[in-house]
Amino acid sequence: MSFLSPIDSRETQSQQAAKFPIVALLTKGAKAPQRRHSRQSSLSLCVQSLFNASLSSAALLTASFFCLSANANASAQALDNELQPKSESEVMTLKPVVYQIFTRLYGNKNPTNKPWGTIADNGVGKFNDIDDVALNSIKDLGVTHVWYTGVPHHALIGDYSEIGVSADDPDVVKGRAGSPYAVKDYYNVNPDLAVNPANRLAEFEALIARTHQHGLKVIIDIVPNHVARHYQSVSKPQGVRDFGEDDDTSLEYDKNNNFYYVVDNSVKGTKGQAHAFEVPSLPAELKPLGGETHPLSDGKFDEFPAKWTGNGSRLAKPDANDWYETVKINYGVRPDGTYDFPRLPAKFATFTEAQHYAFWQQHLAEIPSSWIKFNQIAQYWLAKGVDGFRYDMAEMVPVEFWSYLNSQIKHTNPDAFILAEVYNPKLYRDYIQLGKMDYLYDKVDLYDTLKAVMAGKTSTANIAADQEKVHDIESHMLHFLENHDEQRIGNEAFLASLQTNKPTNSSLETQAVNPNYALPAMVVSATIGTSPTLVYFGQEVGEAAIDNPGFGHASRTSIFDYVGVPAHQRWMNNGKFDGGQSTQQETSLRAYYQKLLTLSTGQTAPALLGQYYSLDAANRSKNDATESNSAQSMNTQKSTANETGYDDSTFAFARFEAISPTSKQTQKLIVVSNFSQTESKALQLKLPKELIRQWQLKDGVYPLKDLLEDHQTSQLLLEQGEGKIALTLAPLSSAILSLTIVADERKSESASKQLNE
Repeated sequence: MSFLSPIDSRETQSQQAAKFPIVALLTKGAKAPQRRHSRQSSLSLCVQSLFNASLSSAALLTASFFCLSANANASAQALDNELQPKSESEVMTLKPVVYQIFTRLYGNKNPTNKPWGTIADNGVGKFNDIDDVALNSIKDLGVTHVWYTGVPHHALIGDYSEIGVSADDPDVVKGRAGSPYAVKDYYNVNPDLAVNPANRLAEFEALIARTHQHGLKVIIDIVPNHVARHYQSVSKPQGVRDFGEDDDTSLEYDKNNNFYYVVDNSVKGTKGQAHAFEVPSLPAELKPLGGETHPLSDGKFDEFPAKWTGNGSRLAKPDANDWYETVKINYGVRPDGTYDFPRLPAKFATFTEAQHYAFWQQHLAEIPSSWIKFNQIAQYWLAKGVDGFRYDMAEMVPVEFWSYLNSQIKHTNPDAFILAEVYNPKLYRDYIQLGKMDYLYDKVDLYDTLKAVMAGKTSTANIAADQEKVHDIESHMLHFLENHDEQRIGNEAFLASLQTNKPTNSSLETQAVNPNYALPAMVVSATIGTSPTLVYFGQEVGEAAIDNPGFGHASRTSIFDYVGVPAHQRWMNNGKFDGGQSTQQETSLRAYYQKLLTLSTGQTAPALLGQYYSLDAANRSKNDATESNSAQSMNTQKSTANETGYDDSTFAFARFEAISPTSKQTQKLIVVSNFSQTESKALQLKLPKELIRQWQLKDGVYPLKDLLEDHQTSQLLLEQGEGKIALTLAPLSSAILSLTIVADERKSESASKQLNE
């Protein structure tokens, strides 16, 4: 979710469930099949037809139908032919690592950080700052995809009248730099990010090309649930109509209205009394521009009739905690919650994107105009080389729309990366299977559980339980410990709300802490599944976000203000990106992330692309699982180890390649972590007979190599079909123990010698 109000942390109460697939990435310099180029040409023609449509809804639907029908004669078999596996020289299979860059902040070298500072005071990062040196630094981390956050032109406080951009009213803008989730113009980019604002789109296109040259994919945001209160595209292609431009504002709701209006309709379908928008009453610390005088900051904003606010508030005067800078998009959901569009049959949960695409071709005349407008937006950016999208608050938009939009996107680019913010576990499978999402956030439960484990408030047994909940869709669940919504690991507030009753949204300053306490959680997050890993820029050097920059508050890097990011700036070293100003702790932390993330892709550890087997239950005594979940047990921050030395602060699992008749060799991995900040753990890990049978190993001694922290004394002892590993882990230490099995031997040379002796 987009953290749109610093006085409302919006901690979502939900749970999760999931298991899922990997992405094929073109290697640097690899050529796409020729057929893909012809499809791209078709895309260009389709997009042009959409944008050249007349201004009427009927013509727009016709143009959209032409786009969707452009390849109507191409059968599902033809689509399958286009997706035939590429040769090894063309493709490398990797587990995605997504690096989220807050684009406005990433290249900013100014360390001033004056509260409520202007660009002149605090500086701002530009597209051009993300140059070849920066991209090499990102690539070296093991990254496969870069998510450029805050690229579409959003509302902000700045004068760009010279390039035809209207001024934004501070009364409906959060902060001075503005929220990236209050998009003002979907057909251009934030002028703050360009050296030459008039040439801003070309500068972003150059960044897309640079990113691709480094073998990285590009993701940008689409925010489907809401737009800026004053949406006004000055860059839209010919034929495109702005959101709301053709609305009947006398009605609270109409299927083809893009917005909902605060209109009292006493009789359904009749016109009623309309209400004007009123600026919310804000506390002193959230006054526009910190209380600074501004010509447009008068406590008023001209909007009649008032529109529903982005979070669904139907009040003409929203609350301070509402997303008052945005207005909600109408997707054909009536005010009573019923749907005014074709429903997707349940059987489509097992259907392909191509079949979803064909379904909506048959129902184009019945879909709301907002659906078509967002398809226009997505196709526009795909045509410019964007490789995928991250959808903000996707669960606030009906799943049928996602079936429609994502099937259009996949028809254009079958390899497009689609990530959605969904927090309700009951909806996970609908949004994946019916909505055709590639990936969802795994915040509830895994992120929340890992955070509680780090705080000493729950047992590591719950990690295994969380993974079991999502076993069928696991690879669809993106893992993270930081993003722009969450508090920084390096800030004491990250765990404070769990360890104490201290408010985590306080305006009081918070302190930096050593971020190494999160390393075991990062190891588990990055290696437990085949799902992607997300890292937020600055996380890898322990950024603490201790400043209060204005509208944003300490503990989160502000998304509303012009600020610098100190730990990242030290690594950036005035554009050298060599850590020349970093502390030893920061460079060591980054080296750890680099090693872990590179391993996590599966490039050198192919078992991480394979199967998962929990070792938790086998190493936990019968009473552990129930006792460790009790608040009394965890509040003591001590847990009694059983005969294996395994307790509530240790966690282990196996990842492995399946054996097949054609396998020349297969890799087996045992991942084990010690979450304790103070105690070493002497472990006697058990590998159950069931797992050893799957691995087809014979009794003997097998040497293990630690791929992460270079533990030297590890070996696997097999006796009577059961495995044991003796290993001592220091506080906050982890191991990724590797065993390679050669085909037809099913045992290492050392094991053979032991058996012969």
